[in-house]
Amino acid sequence: MARTTIDRLIINSPYEEPQRHWRYERETRTFDLVEGRRPAGYVVASGESRAFDDPGIFVEIPLVNQIRPRVKAWREAGYPGVTSITKRLLDHWRDPEGFDTRRFFFCQLEAVETLIWLTEAPAAERVGIEIPGDGGAFARQCCKMATGSGKTIVMAMVIAWHILNKVAAPQDARFSKNVLVVAPGLTVKSRLAVLEPAAAGNYYEAFDIVPSALLDKLRQGKVLIRNWHALAWDSEEQIRKRRSVDKRGVKSDEAYTREVLGEMANARNL
Repeated sequence: MARTTIDRLIINSPYEEPQRHWRYERETRTFDLVEGRRPAGYVVASGESRAFDDPGIFVEIPLVNQIRPRVKAWREAGYPGVTSITKRLLDHWRDPEGFDTRRFFFCQLEAVETLIWLTEAPAAERVGIEIPGDGGAFARQCCKMATGSGKTIVMAMVIAWHILNKVAAPQDARFSKNVLVVAPGLTVKSRLAVLEPAAAGNYYEAFDIVPSALLDKLRQGKVLIRNWHALAWDSEEQIRKRRSVDKRGVKSDEAYTREVLGEMANARNL
């Protein structure tokens, strides 16, 4: 039944895949509670509208909507193709015996599962899925999550997945035990200290992200957290302004890398 207002904001469990969603009818400006998960997408303002209550236009994100059902089928099949370390982590994160002390949200698990699927699922599972790049040397993958949904915990999951797999199989180039985390500000940087495996109050132990038997192996990895300002590259104009007191000129790529990464600069992959 269509309605002009929403009387219930919470209609799904945070621990399960969404089963229903509010569908907005742009023409009538009414809401319908419908079965099924909301398609991934975003809303942009209408081109000519200047109304304060402009309903906007929904733009679907086809790539996300293609990946979601494949990850679901892969999950239900028992995660074929993953390493023994990855399977151990996935089973640990979904272990019902741990629900009394910690239980991860569905969105957190789906986020890390998607990254794992893109990396470890059999090639046949990923046919037709092409994530466009920006032409640079690094592959960029992004998990979009809402504020308050536990992004830092997902970061810890991803870090643990990489480090533990690399320690177990040093020759596997898909993984790294050297992790660079770039923070958008000093306040966030201080909060991200929980991602350092040896730090007091680290999330790996606080949220039981890593089985206790694997914690020593996790600490063989390195996590470097830098504020984004540390990555700033001097422009020619900046160099000219200080040339009267600094004769060094432009930094070499090697000098810049060592300044940002420190002892991690010699790592083969990050």
